Amino acid sequence: MELSGAKWRKSSRSSGNGGDCVEVADNLPGVVAVRDSKDQAGPALAFEPTAWRAFVAQVAGRA
Repeated sequence: MELSGAKWRKSSRSSGNGGDCVEVADNLPGVVAVRDSKDQAGPALAFEPTAWRAFVAQVAGRA
């Protein structure tokens, strides 16, 4: 999967733990990518946008 055009972002809440967190790129067509901010050259997970939204809703307690 080509992620060179990914625009990575992380939560503003991540600064309390040294800035290490997961980063999300949701600007790519048909995919949401997730990676470890400590290993930006490492692997990334890819999710379908519907699956990502369901995961975020579940974590936030909105499901």
